[in-house]
Amino acid sequence: MTGTDRLAGKVILITGAASGIGAAIAQSCQAEGGKVVCADHNAEAVEALAAELGPDAEAVECDVTDIDAAQHAVDVARKRFGRLDGLVHNAAAPSTDGTVADLDPATWRLEIDVSLTGAFLISKFAVPLMIAGGGGSIVLIGSQFARVATGKSVAYCAAKAGLVHLAKAMAVDHAQHGIRVNSLSPGAVATARLLKRWPTLAAADAGLGPLHLLGRIAQPEEIAAAAVFLLSSDASFVTGTDMLVDGGYAAR
Repeated sequence: MTGTDRLAGKVILITGAASGIGAAIAQSCQAEGGKVVCADHNAEAVEALAAELGPDAEAVECDVTDIDAAQHAVDVARKRFGRLDGLVHNAAAPSTDGTVADLDPATWRLEIDVSLTGAFLISKFAVPLMIAGGGGSIVLIGSQFARVATGKSVAYCAAKAGLVHLAKAMAVDHAQHGIRVNSLSPGAVATARLLKRWPTLAAADAGLGPLHLLGRIAQPEEIAAAAVFLLSSDASFVTGTDMLVDGGYAAR
């Protein structure tokens, strides 16, 4: 992975960083010269990632649904690196199929708590630190299903749609502070998350690829590239928008 130092000197906090899209974003941010705080509820996995990334990476165990854990993650960034320039909220709950008639209320709450309330909590503490440093960029990882619904995914669709609008509302509130806030909505991505529904990633690509105009699912690095753009000064006039990186899925 070759970087161009677009994030040189910047400190980026990433939730859900231990694997998949989150890990790819952490790797890409570091490749672009950034320092990264990798947060995840899986302490062992996120510590392994930080060790792999080296001295400009810090790991923190974080359940984003817990207000104290969210504050601690931001405090780790402040104590370790002295500032915070970027936040990527990528943490997501294990999605469970269900309509409103048959979905368990606890499953509904978990989906909303991790995706939406988690974004609120981590942002609650990240925003003041960014303001103190003169501004920054926040990226909330949404989904194409924030735009177009899919069957038996009411909790996931609702959580991601809420996340997209949360980004817009935050953008309105914090433009005056030099903070840009955007959502980034992928289509299907070749991560271990798909293996809960498909036997292999090749099978997932064969089944889901045709639903995307480009005829395939994304690689995590392609989503990471879009996140780096939104975090960098290349996106200095981009705020309050939802960037679809979905291979044309929602265009149909």
